[in-house]
Amino acid sequence: MSQIFKSVASSPSVSTSFVTDSGTAIPALNVLNLTGNDTNINNDNGIRVIANPNGSNNAVVQLTNRITGTITTTDATPTVLVTVPLGVTPGTYIATGDLTAYNLTDIAGGSYTFAGAAVTDGAVGTEIGTEVRNIFEQAAMSAADFTFAVSGNDGIVTVVGIAGKTINWNCLFYYRVVS
Repeated sequence: MSQIFKSVASSPSVSTSFVTDSGTAIPALNVLNLTGNDTNINNDNGIRVIANPNGSNNAVVQLTNRITGTITTTDATPTVLVTVPLGVTPGTYIATGDLTAYNLTDIAGGSYTFAGAAVTDGAVGTEIGTEVRNIFEQAAMSAADFTFAVSGNDGIVTVVGIAGKTINWNCLFYYRVVS
């Protein structure tokens, strides 16, 4: 039986730093922690990688231009679910998203989609028209509601639950802006 032996003169080359969209991640003992999340930071690509914090062995892959939120309602009071600051740079925004709701009291559900638009001068935002909505809900959810609106210089998604009903809400929306 023959054996083949090949000596290795040096170790393979290992990257010692990773330049990201924001900072540099530096592996510790050849380990780089790579995690993911979403952010409301504006980025036309829809994705970015950051060192968090800069110089650490942590890098985060972020889905950008996303706003998410959850809330529970137990009454019919309008309640802010998510807010996006329109920013100090004048521009026009479009937001598209969806909400889903589960009525724990009646074991019923509803799902909703919307598209809305706003313009800001950098200090005050104005809604452009009224949001376009699709509503998919069971009869027990027919008194629930939501809106996309502008208040001050923020885009806001507000939900209205049902008196005496415990409803869990979840929202995800994306926005784009041009200045």
